[in-house]
Amino acid sequence: MADAAAPPRTFVVGISGGSGAPYALRLIEVLLRAGARVEVVVSDAGRRVLQFETGVVGPGETVGARHLAPPPLRDRLVVHDLAAVESTPASGSARIDGVVLCPCSMGTVARVAHGFSTNLLERAADVALKEGRRLIVVPRETPLSAIHLRNMLALVEAGAVVLPAMPGFYHRPTTVAQLVDFVVARILDKLGVDHDLVERWHTPATGGDGSPWNEGEVIVDD
Repeated sequence: MADAAAPPRTFVVGISGGSGAPYALRLIEVLLRAGARVEVVVSDAGRRVLQFETGVVGPGETVGARHLAPPPLRDRLVVHDLAAVESTPASGSARIDGVVLCPCSMGTVARVAHGFSTNLLERAADVALKEGRRLIVVPRETPLSAIHLRNMLALVEAGAVVLPAMPGFYHRPTTVAQLVDFVVARILDKLGVDHDLVERWHTPATGGDGSPWNEGEVIVDD
């Protein structure tokens, strides 16, 4: 008798009030297209950032699946109420393959780093740490104060991955979408999700040929 098909991998995406809503939307889309189940929690400030930065949510609207993914992908997308601490992301026994806070405000960083779980988003992160699940925190803030740095260090020491939204430029991006994909690709790599969002780095050719994948080494003949 053939084994039953393995259930889809499940990831939690928490959207807090830090700038960077386009990263969250792209991450959710790519995870769904990869066949994963995605459970989303949006803070009140996160909803406002979605409104201001993307326009997908109108003033005063409650964020739902229709705001986060096109119709063909919504069957594996669940959006939880922020106060619903009885929901799956808060459970240590639930099958959760990873939790991503993207974007993550410095207030959320501070509360998670010090064990304060005031809502489902923070509870999901807290449970991820205690269960040894992959927790990826994507802060987007500059400059960073000593308090921010200490809190992020506390998260790393507790087992989280701190992955700041710092896109690279060595691939010579020409669009904002490419910058977004660069960061999302790094998140997916840490989750172990295959993707083709960016070209993988290869050892550059020598000789300073000026290609996008050449570090600019110049060989001078004697």
